[in-house]
Amino acid sequence: MNQSALIRPDWTPATIALMVLGFVVFWPLGLAMLAYILFGEKLRAFKKDANGSVDRMCAGFRRNHRQHWAHHRTGNVAFDDWREAELARLDEERRKLDEMREEFDAYVRELRRAKDQDEFDRFMRERKNGGPAPSAGSETS
Repeated sequence: MNQSALIRPDWTPATIALMVLGFVVFWPLGLAMLAYILFGEKLRAFKKDANGSVDRMCAGFRRNHRQHWAHHRTGNVAFDDWREAELARLDEERRKLDEMREEFDAYVRELRRAKDQDEFDRFMRERKNGGPAPSAGSETS
């Protein structure tokens, strides 16, 4: 997360001022700002988990819907054969796309881990060499 953002889920002067202003104007706004300050970082993980659950559920619906129509015969043998072949091809494409998405997610996780490791190693080198350690509120990018 960009730590230079003015309004982030942390105790910054801007968030404190917005919280106080929210309590003065309409107390639920202040309460919402307090919740954002305290739980804002967890909301991103919650949103990702919720979206993943809904995506898996909808994929199950689509899969069941296709299976239902795959067993339904129209009476036209050529059309039914073509439809089954197309549905099989689409299922294979979906499987390939899901694998590619999983590979990309793993790649992004590894990039983030490598970046975090690099920043940590740089911090430890600076600390070992007696250099000034960066302050907690600033980012060295």
